[in-house]
Amino acid sequence: QVRLVESGGGLVQAGGSLRLSCAASGSSSSINAMGWYRQAPGKQRDLVAAISIGGITMYADSVKGRFTVSRDNAKATLYLQMNSLKPEDTAVYYCNADGSFTFGLLRRSYSPGAYWGQGTQVTVSS
Repeated sequence: QVRLVESGGGLVQAGGSLRLSCAASGSSSSINAMGWYRQAPGKQRDLVAAISIGGITMYADSVKGRFTVSRDNAKATLYLQMNSLKPEDTAVYYCNADGSFTFGLLRRSYSPGAYWGQGTQVTVSS
């Protein structure tokens, strides 16, 4: 079993920055790929960014160039640096672990694993 705990959410003005963290515990050494999802009120949960165990990354088009996903395998922690935040980034952000990350010459994809955090609220004011 893996437990995920997110932190770092909050209220920020448009143009500002936040850094989310997701600490894994339990059988964290077995975790493969990880990802960040977000869900706005009344909308489905969407993939924001993902990273393989070797550090290959992928991003949703809406956050490319503004968000950076990273991980520290020694600390079993996943990060999401969010810059140039926009009101449309407002959502609950969820960490996901042990997903399936595939990549080729033209395409990268991430399918969520079984483990989810409880979510952290990010609110961007205009």
